[in-house]
Amino acid sequence: MLELSPSQVAGLKLARDGDLCPQSEGKWTHENATVTYAKNDRWKERPQKIKTVTAKTLADLCGHGFVERRNLTDNGLTDSYGISMAGKIWLLQNK
Repeated sequence: MLELSPSQVAGLKLARDGDLCPQSEGKWTHENATVTYAKNDRWKERPQKIKTVTAKTLADLCGHGFVERRNLTDNGLTDSYGISMAGKIWLLQNK
């Protein structure tokens, strides 16, 4: 069984929620990610940070086959990445 670091597991869960797109230098997150607020915070005083994944973590997940490129453009730095079936199975087995 393959062991992943906590940051890799967080990146895999983020990819499960939607495709990852490049945002800033070395950071990947959802395409139109914005600051959100907790559902139980009725005054919207505590914003939740945008969750990101580093390029190194994304490369590690691609190396294991848990995340794959979606559009296969010439430049892999601008392409979006999504979770593969192997990543979904790993998350089901290792919740």
